[in-house]
Amino acid sequence: MPHHASRYLAEGPRVGVRPFTYEDGAEFTARARQSRELHRPWLFPPDSPSAYTAYAGRLIEDPARAGFLVCEKAPEPGGDGSVAGAVAGFININNIVRDGFQCGALGYGAFAHAAGRGLMREGLGLVVGYAFGPMRLHRLEINVQPGNAASIALARACGFRLEGFSPAMLFVDGAWRDHERWAITAEMRAAG
Repeated sequence: MPHHASRYLAEGPRVGVRPFTYEDGAEFTARARQSRELHRPWLFPPDSPSAYTAYAGRLIEDPARAGFLVCEKAPEPGGDGSVAGAVAGFININNIVRDGFQCGALGYGAFAHAAGRGLMREGLGLVVGYAFGPMRLHRLEINVQPGNAASIALARACGFRLEGFSPAMLFVDGAWRDHERWAITAEMRAAG
């Protein structure tokens, strides 16, 4: 039986992470529409074909960005409707700066069917490992609105440390929003 290389850049027990493709548009936008209540007011992922094409294009084409889909590897026992390969969420590394900085800013979101199942924690751990490994980054940052308890819990669970507070940092949902700054370095991850 021939061996086939994994389609994932990194794999854990329950999820694999892979790059965005244009072909993922139909599934991604359907899941984004199903997850509006979960995402609002923190996150506004593309939920139409044209918006997805523009969004994915930036992640695919811009060397200062990298986009990863967190995909379920196999259905869990118990019949929750999971499908192998189904997109559970997404993690993007934006504003990648090379040379002496080697840093990027993370953004992420789970889809409603996957929320609370630990899939994003596993996926974020895989992306951090990939960023500090093959991508050769040194530091990753997460900027999160103080009221977004789920996002803060994910950052904390994956070893990020709170570094500060930035008033009126990002324009989200029609207003400039305060954000907490969380970060991790390659050394912190290796020590943890």
